[in-house]
Amino acid sequence: MGDNKKLSLAEVISMAVGTMIGASIFSIFGLGAKIAGKDLPEAFVLSGIYALAVAYSYAILGRKIISNAGPIAFILKGLGDNIVTGALSILMWLTYVVSISLFVKGFAGYLLPFIHLPSTALNTGIVEVAVIIFFIALNFFGSKAVGKAESYIVLIKLSILLVFIVGGFMTIDRGMIKPGFDAGQTAGLFNASVIFFLSYMGFGLITNASENIRNPSKNVPLAIIISILIVMIFYISISVVTIGNLSIPAIVKAQENALAIAAKPFLGNFGFVLITVGALFSISSALNATIFGGANIAYSLAKDGELPEVFERKVWFKSTEGLYITAGLGLLIALLFDIGAIASIVSTVFTVVYIFVLIAHLRLHKKYGGNKILILINLVVLLAVFTALMIYQWHEHKSAFYASLITFTGALAVEYLYRKFVNRKITGNSSSE
Repeated sequence: MGDNKKLSLAEVISMAVGTMIGASIFSIFGLGAKIAGKDLPEAFVLSGIYALAVAYSYAILGRKIISNAGPIAFILKGLGDNIVTGALSILMWLTYVVSISLFVKGFAGYLLPFIHLPSTALNTGIVEVAVIIFFIALNFFGSKAVGKAESYIVLIKLSILLVFIVGGFMTIDRGMIKPGFDAGQTAGLFNASVIFFLSYMGFGLITNASENIRNPSKNVPLAIIISILIVMIFYISISVVTIGNLSIPAIVKAQENALAIAAKPFLGNFGFVLITVGALFSISSALNATIFGGANIAYSLAKDGELPEVFERKVWFKSTEGLYITAGLGLLIALLFDIGAIASIVSTVFTVVYIFVLIAHLRLHKKYGGNKILILINLVVLLAVFTALMIYQWHEHKSAFYASLITFTGALAVEYLYRKFVNRKITGNSSSE
C-alpha cells in the first residue's frame, strides 16, 4: 500500500475517537449514573486513568511491532506461540462479538422512545434483529463507502455533543454536581469506573490498523494518547452537564436514552431530538466499525494461523459465513442479556487481554523500551480492575459472571481442540521496526 493511501494521524485519531464515543456514552450512561450517582464525572476520570495505564504499553509496543493483529502480536512476541496466546486471540475476536450486542442494545434504547413505541422485550428484540440484518447487508455491499463516511459521522456526532455541552454548562446547578465520598458512594464510584473502562477501549483499533497507518512508529503512540485525552474531556464534560441539569433518579429512570432526556431542561424538545439523532448516528457508526473490525481481526488472526478457516477473508467475501457468525453471536448475546450484564462482560474480556499485553510488555521491555516499575504498577491496577469486575458481576449479574467464566474456559477449550486436531500454529506475520 502506497504511503499516500495510508491513514494519516488525524484520520486514525478520528477513527478511535468515533469508536470510543460511540461505544458507551450513549449506550450505558444511564447505567453509570445508577451505579455512581453524583460521582459519575469522577468515575470517568478513574476509568480514563486505567485506559492510560494500558495505553502506555500499547504505545511503546505499537511503535515497534507493526501488525493488524494488534495486541495478539504483542502477546505472541512476549509469550510465544502457546495455548494461552491462542485462547487470547479467540477472546480478542469475541470482544468484537459482545461489543456488537452492546451497540444493538443501545440503538434500540434510543430508537423506541423516539418513534413512540414502548421498550418491551418484543419491540427491543425486533429492533435488534432488524439492525443486525441492516448492518450485515451494509458491510456486505458497501463497507468501503461507509468507511469513507466515517470521519463525517464522527464530525456530526462531536458537533452535536458540543452543542449539548455548551448549552448545558450555562444552566448547571452546582449543588447537583458536588461529589459525595461516603462509603456507599465510593463503592459505586469504583464499580462505575470499572464498567466505564470499556468506554475507552476503542483506542485498541489503532494497533489493529497499524499496517495501514502512515509512519506507524510515530503516529501509533501519538494517536493512542491523543484520542484517549480527547475522549476523557468529552466524557467528563458530558457527565458534569447531565448530572448538573437532571436529577439522578430522573437519569436512572431514563436509563436507556438518558442523554436525550438530559438535554430537555436546557434545549427543550429540540435537544431531545438532536441527542437522539446523535446517538443513533454514533451507535450506527460504532456498530458498523465493529462488525467490519470483527472481520479484520478474524482475518488477521486466521492469516497468522489462528481462527478456523471459516473466518478467513477468502471465505468472508465469497460465502460470508464469518460475517454471519460474528453478527449472529452478537445478536444472540443482545437477546439473552441486559445492557448492564453485556457492558460488564465486554469490560471483563477486554481487561483479560490487556493484562496479558502488560505481562508481554514486562518480558519485552528491555528490547522495546518501557519502565519496568511503571509496567508493574499498571499491571497491579489492571488486576484490581479485573477482580472488581468479577465481584460486581457476582453481586449484580450472576448470569454475566457465569457467561464470563464460560467465555474464558470456552476459548481455552476451543484453542486446545483446534491445536490438537488441526495442528495449526500462530505464525506471527508482523514486522518489527
